[in-house]
Amino acid sequence: MKMDAKSVLIPALTLFLICAVVTGLLAGTNLLTKDVIAQQEAAAEEASRKIVLSSAESFEKKTVSVDGTEVEYYEGTDASGAVAGLVFTTAAKGYGGDINVMTGIGSDGSVAGVVILSLEETPGLGANAQNESFLNQYQGGAGPFEVIKSGTPSENQIQALTGATISSKAVTEAVNQAVSYYELAKEGE
Repeated sequence: MKMDAKSVLIPALTLFLICAVVTGLLAGTNLLTKDVIAQQEAAAEEASRKIVLSSAESFEKKTVSVDGTEVEYYEGTDASGAVAGLVFTTAAKGYGGDINVMTGIGSDGSVAGVVILSLEETPGLGANAQNESFLNQYQGGAGPFEVIKSGTPSENQIQALTGATISSKAVTEAVNQAVSYYELAKEGE
């Protein structure tokens, strides 16, 4: 079978043009929606800050130096202007990827709330780390926290999720990281 240039070039050129048009359309869609997506992400983060530190009326972005790296956090103030606590966003490696956690720590140094911002854990197992029953274990504790697999948890112990110890440890690691950042921020005041 003899091939000529025309039988090869026409399909190749057609495929190239289709790819160029689709790429242009995707780039245009991204350009049109990136600001809206950024606004929605900022609104979701603001709502999460209000969940993890419900006693705060407003939040101010601040930084603390951790081993030469600046870490951002939010200082929450109540209606009277007093500091209600600090909010940190941290991450740890779970079974399916990074787990991003927002932790609110009250002015007394105890955890006021924990929210999972994103995770890619196994549905029905590690994804259960988003359940209130798991996250509420951190509330009121001052850390550092430790994960236990069985038995009744005592102060600063977290009962691991069944079949998801890695995810449980990752969330706990992220919360412990927030507790250590809180201590550094308080030292710097």
